[in-house]
Amino acid sequence: MLKNYCVLFLLISTLFACSDEDKNTLMIVPLPQYVEELPGQFEITKKTQLFVHDQIVKYIAQTLSDKIESTSHFKLSFSELYPENNYVTFLVDTTLQLTDEGYVLEVSESGVEIKGKDMAGVFYGLQTLLQLLPTEVESPKFVQRMKWVVPFVKIKDEPRFKWRGMHLDVCRHFVPVENIKKHLDMMAMVKLNTFHWHLTEDQGWRIEIKQYPKLTEIGSRRIEGDGSEYGGFYTQEQIKEIVAYATERNITVVPEIELPGHALAALAAYPEYSCTGGPFKVRNTWGVESNVYCAGKEATFTFLENIIEEVVELFPSPYFHIGGDECPKDRWKECSLCQKRIKDEGLKDEHELQSYFVKRIEKVLLKHGKKMIGWDEILEGGLAESAAVMSWRGEEGGIEAANQGHDVVMTPGNWCYLDHYQGDHRVEPVAIGGYTPLEEVYSYDPVPDHLREDKKHHILGTQGNVWTEYMYTPELVEYRVYPRILALAEVNWTAKEQRDYDSFIYRLDNLHRRMDMHNVNYHIPLPEGPVDKMVFVDNIRIEFSNTWNLRMYYTTDGSKPTEASNLYQKPLIFATNKTIKIATVLNTGKLSPARTIRLVKSEYIDAAKSETTKPGLVENYTVGHFKSSEELDSISDWTERINPMKPIKGMKRDGHEGESASVFTGYLEVPEDGIYEFSTNLDQFYITNQLLIDNNGEVKRFSRNNSTIALRKGKHPVKLVYIKTIKGGWPQAWNGPQVQFRLWGDDEFTTTSEEMYSH
Repeated sequence: MLKNYCVLFLLISTLFACSDEDKNTLMIVPLPQYVEELPGQFEITKKTQLFVHDQIVKYIAQTLSDKIESTSHFKLSFSELYPENNYVTFLVDTTLQLTDEGYVLEVSESGVEIKGKDMAGVFYGLQTLLQLLPTEVESPKFVQRMKWVVPFVKIKDEPRFKWRGMHLDVCRHFVPVENIKKHLDMMAMVKLNTFHWHLTEDQGWRIEIKQYPKLTEIGSRRIEGDGSEYGGFYTQEQIKEIVAYATERNITVVPEIELPGHALAALAAYPEYSCTGGPFKVRNTWGVESNVYCAGKEATFTFLENIIEEVVELFPSPYFHIGGDECPKDRWKECSLCQKRIKDEGLKDEHELQSYFVKRIEKVLLKHGKKMIGWDEILEGGLAESAAVMSWRGEEGGIEAANQGHDVVMTPGNWCYLDHYQGDHRVEPVAIGGYTPLEEVYSYDPVPDHLREDKKHHILGTQGNVWTEYMYTPELVEYRVYPRILALAEVNWTAKEQRDYDSFIYRLDNLHRRMDMHNVNYHIPLPEGPVDKMVFVDNIRIEFSNTWNLRMYYTTDGSKPTEASNLYQKPLIFATNKTIKIATVLNTGKLSPARTIRLVKSEYIDAAKSETTKPGLVENYTVGHFKSSEELDSISDWTERINPMKPIKGMKRDGHEGESASVFTGYLEVPEDGIYEFSTNLDQFYITNQLLIDNNGEVKRFSRNNSTIALRKGKHPVKLVYIKTIKGGWPQAWNGPQVQFRLWGDDEFTTTSEEMYSH
């Protein structure tokens, strides 16, 4: 009889001492529902024959043949008759007592048999077989003397949810076709079946629409804060190519065309469909845009209907995503045509106007046989009758929609937003914010406990949302996505009571090796703890940790750490200057990038003897576009004023107007003797006439260059260099200049205030 995997895990946990080849056994993600492991193994050789009961699944069998051939240079042949032994067979069996996409996989001395409830089930049976084979089956290169062995096993498996997805925003930053295919390959490997493709935004229109060529001629390009042009879009032929590639991997591609908000790129191309008539520029900063489609013009709906007619022809998906989120009502309140629409249709307010807008688009989609899905804001003013909802602002919207009888994809930010930090923001690449480490993602359950029992069937599943504001390259996208999307794959597929985080982390090593074969730039937790520069007076004790509790190796001689270096086991104590390089290592032997921490022995720096009588700092500012603080050295046109470090208003976010630079000077009052850690979003921060923090070249969304200094109580001279510009989509003037400090070892930072400064 088949055994529950909870029993099986007790058996495989004893395999840690086995060879790497043995450790591949049953290291499957997502975890199958039922497994029975048997003694022995079957070897696929050049004499092994493939057999398909149904020609419609032959392409699935061909996938196995192609992978073996590319790595071993022998080709598996197909048999016309069912072989008696040494076979791999593929069969659709609709009588299986499984849900759709379920499968049975049996490996014995005779061969491998895969039965699927449907074609998808056969495909997923193959994915499990591939994970049972040595990781080299994913290699793009020839592998010498490889034995393709599979353990004897019986697996009966089916998914928990229907919608197992990954969302990708290609508007903030464009993702090339080949990189999207890489994501689709990884999705297929872990049985994800829905690719939600976010194609239009304020910052870029990425899909060719033949009837409206200016959408890509104008709407796909923006002028960045540094004056460079950024752009990219997919032709309709490329769209078809990606959809076909996904279909072969049992992945449905759901397009998203944003409306009625997040439409500035479209309005830059066709301003006549706005309330004001423009002109507009494609937005080069992140955030919510107030200019949206005009709901009072009939021409707006004709425009959108024509776009939809072209898009639906490219995507066979039953669902069509219309966005519907973050639509400010400011323009509608001021627009006479929108107000007339509200009056003529008997609507209460602008929220009901949004509902009217969405319901009109729903009728267009129904005419094309499509189901509408949108973010939970489409609940505002009343939900369209056939609509499904993606609940992102928590779970409340999803619960409300499900209770109304609508299908729901649960994707709340606390668990499913893969643009959040997955480690300490001081050491990780800059992100939008939030903190969602791997364990938090894995802990999510898409069915809320307080949802009514008779409504739980409306929860279709969940997905990982990948918003790319701060993912400037395809490699950074991969760094944010993997392995967190793999955790969500198991959340979606495996029964809640069978999931175990420690087991998942152990099995993840198998996928780490496979991602290496696909050249995926996945995240390895970085060593966390001290900042990059640590000063001390007598001696210093420093501790390191990482989010997965992995081993860490370090050096103190400037060399790059390896597994032959010092193993970090307990806090380190030093009494002299040192440079520590430290890295985290996976069980596969792959190391994270090394962090470098400078330990500098120092004396306390005495406070200045100068008397100051006036609060605040002296500001010298100059108007202009500057990329770095070095450019300020040649500027002679400065204006002086007293500015108490309050946010500087007035910068327009869609261009260079209002840009300036400021240099603040004066003194900062330090409350007591101590080692202080400083943090800032400034370009440069000087104290006691030394450059303590240099953020030149950084996107200063969050400070990532904190540093320490030993200071005596009293007033210390400071200089703050602050460039008000747009860097990487982030307007520096958003929060104004900020400096924070804390005694080393304290939990909380203090934000400097006017009262702490003087001149």
